[in-house]
Amino acid sequence: MTEEFYTYRLPNGIRGIHRQVRSGVARCALIVNAGSRDELPTEYGLAHFAEHGLFKGTEHRKAYQVNCRLENLGGELNAYTTKEDTTVHGTVLRNDFSKAAELISDVVFHSTFPDKELDKEREVIYDEINTYKDSPMDMIYDTFEDMLFEGSELGHNILGCKRDLERHNSEAMHRFVERTHTTDQMIFASIGNISPKRIEQIAERYFAGEPASSRTYKRVAPAPYKAFEKAINRHTHQTHCIIGNRAYGIMEKKRLPFSLLTNILGGPCANSRLNINVRERNGLSYNVEASYTAYSDSGIAVIYFSSEHENADHCREIIEGELHKLKNTALTSRQLAQAKRQFIAQMAISTESNEGYMLGVGRSLLVHGEVDTLEEVYRKINAVTASQIMETANEIWNNNSTLIYI
Repeated sequence: MTEEFYTYRLPNGIRGIHRQVRSGVARCALIVNAGSRDELPTEYGLAHFAEHGLFKGTEHRKAYQVNCRLENLGGELNAYTTKEDTTVHGTVLRNDFSKAAELISDVVFHSTFPDKELDKEREVIYDEINTYKDSPMDMIYDTFEDMLFEGSELGHNILGCKRDLERHNSEAMHRFVERTHTTDQMIFASIGNISPKRIEQIAERYFAGEPASSRTYKRVAPAPYKAFEKAINRHTHQTHCIIGNRAYGIMEKKRLPFSLLTNILGGPCANSRLNINVRERNGLSYNVEASYTAYSDSGIAVIYFSSEHENADHCREIIEGELHKLKNTALTSRQLAQAKRQFIAQMAISTESNEGYMLGVGRSLLVHGEVDTLEEVYRKINAVTASQIMETANEIWNNNSTLIYI
């Protein structure tokens, strides 16, 4: 594709992307375009449960052999599930790369999902669910997203609930994986000091022998919704509040100016507008932030804060004031230039994490069919105008919904 990335396609439809870097550590991941939104109504929680089940034994290994294969080499095997994808990834020393690739192939394509092991893992997920319930910050995000996308594929929790998980067994997992984990929806991403030729040889050896398969269903975009405001009484020491709305999908061009806007408003830096005005100037909240998550056909924009109960209304007033400014006053050329420099630097620093960079480019190839170089991304950021940022502020922050835990 470019000097920065090497891409290839195996005969069964699995695509690969590799970046060669100077490092004694190599990383790889199989990214599958299947997550909780691909569950049927009777399958809620199954995508995440199946991800756990991948580690519980294969046609060639018992569970403890899966868990020890890379760890005995000083490496790591892990996985995660989102609304739209499931990723299994490994980290090893460069000379052990082929072992990581083989293990990922084994757990993704040859897991047996033994019911005896699943019964034990179901209890682990129950505990994971309870951990989220003990965290108001985590729980309010999930609850808000469920309400924002109610009635759609995106409108249910990734973990599911205990009642749903009780009915999921080995047979259900096999059906779900067969329907959703098709080779035309997979990317094998890698990064390390290994030549592209060698990477493709390894991928062919461990992945090309799997039968080709194609997705036979289409995702349904969420229907429009009406703004809401809801307060939920909880026994918490603080008020936790989310203000948010649906936002642009990952294919929309306005996604980039809105990402820049979100970073200006409440990104991770101490000079974000919300951090300065809510925390630094007024001392009202320890944690205030803005975030934006883009899905394939929709997105979610969120402002979150926690505060003492008596300070919650004041926090909301300040936040609404900052949104009003962004919707009605264009950034000056100096403010825009500074915001772009900051955003570009954050992206550049994030690429120092080889694992995060690998997963990011793999997901980009899966969704867009191509990957921009960093220089191309920076060029697009520098092309964003103040009027584009103000336009996205008015489109997204014009019909807000609010959820409050008191």
